[in-house]
Amino acid sequence: MRTIKEKIDLTVEWLREQVKKAGVNGLVVGVSGGIDSALCSFLIKKAFPNNSLGLIMPCSSNPQDKEDALKVVKACGLKYLEIKLCDVHEALFEQVENKVSELNKEVLNLDISKANLKARLRMSTLYAVANALNYLVVGTDNAAETYTGYFTKYGDGGVDILPISNLTKREVRQWAREIGVPQAIIEKAPSAGLWLNQTDEEEMGTTYDMIDDYLDGKEIPDKDKLIIEKLHKCSYHKREMPPAPPKF
Repeated sequence: MRTIKEKIDLTVEWLREQVKKAGVNGLVVGVSGGIDSALCSFLIKKAFPNNSLGLIMPCSSNPQDKEDALKVVKACGLKYLEIKLCDVHEALFEQVENKVSELNKEVLNLDISKANLKARLRMSTLYAVANALNYLVVGTDNAAETYTGYFTKYGDGGVDILPISNLTKREVRQWAREIGVPQAIIEKAPSAGLWLNQTDEEEMGTTYDMIDDYLDGKEIPDKDKLIIEKLHKCSYHKREMPPAPPKF
């Protein structure tokens, strides 16, 4: 069985292969201040010491997230840019809200719409920078998020490569310790940062440990199993290409 260090080295080599295959110059990742983006930041820095970049994109976010993101880029020596999206997000959503209200229809998901717009603005910003530098956009979803669809479609799900999507959250923590991610980041409660005090596990209704155990084939309580299977089923469209009719 391979050691964690060997798996990290193989992933770093895989990243280099993806860049070569795509004919691009390097890699860019959004640095949120969470453990998943931290691990990806360390991986791309190892793969491309001179052609890797982190983007810190505050968007009506908890100020602590920016502080944590700065800890990450400093710890791994990753070059970074800060692009503030707060004003763009507020201005755009104000127009959306005003125009939708003119339809005189019941509006059901305004809060989710506003939150997902954050993720999609970040995606657009990452691609704007990636296109300018001829880089690939690196996604940060782990196996639990990929399986349950816990990502915004065409937001943090809109990426070129997913280097940690086969890792359970448990494995992400193990790799993070091995590669040198700051302990405060490893211990931080997982959050997508879509609204104040939002946490992944509260929103999903189950825990990453339960999802990891489910993915590992272990027995878990029926309550959690039902939640996980429902999340997987209702998010299938996020993992597929958009449907098209057959040729008539």
